[in-house]
Amino acid sequence: MTAPQTPSENPPPEEPHQPQAAPAEGTGATVEPGGDPEFARELREGVLIALAVAVSGVVLGLLWAWLAPRVPLIADTHNVYLKNTEGEEAIGADGTFALLAFGFGVVTAAVVFLVRRRGGIPLVVSLAVGGLLGAVLGWVTGMWLGPTPDVVAHAKQVGAGVVFDGPLRLQAKGALLAWPIAAMLTQIALTGLFGPRDPELDGPVVPDWSGHHQPPVG
Repeated sequence: MTAPQTPSENPPPEEPHQPQAAPAEGTGATVEPGGDPEFARELREGVLIALAVAVSGVVLGLLWAWLAPRVPLIADTHNVYLKNTEGEEAIGADGTFALLAFGFGVVTAAVVFLVRRRGGIPLVVSLAVGGLLGAVLGWVTGMWLGPTPDVVAHAKQVGAGVVFDGPLRLQAKGALLAWPIAAMLTQIALTGLFGPRDPELDGPVVPDWSGHHQPPVG
């Protein structure tokens, strides 16, 4: 008879269990735990949309500098005065900027919706951020393209008693919000009217009041 074999005194240590990446449905690729490729893709698209919308603010500045009414000034040998003390040119400049910014918000949101054909919080946020940046860029561009802000030097250049245009300014800073507000409202409205719909059920849903739960068919 042979003696019973005893187990080894020093068994090999067990390797810790490592979680494996789960294969993505319908593809051979694997998805790492904690990763969300859909969210990452929407984040990248949102950043690109915000940048594109912001860059279009240069066009807003060009149109504002072209269409905004000028504030006429006149100077003597000592001071600079408004030619029309009751003029509404300054208010007209603010109104022109607000209308242009609102129109840009509607147009940019409509273009983005036609390209994407869907909504979502990241898209709305990117339109709002891009619209605000575009409005600020349009404001700065319009002032830079308008008459010089150095009123004293301009008055000395044209001479005393000569009417000249004052600098282009935005008195009501709240007009900067016209673009992002219009973009968000347009995006929400288009998504609600023409966005993808949830699939409807084939028949009416009848509640089960009997208290018995039947297993699903199939």
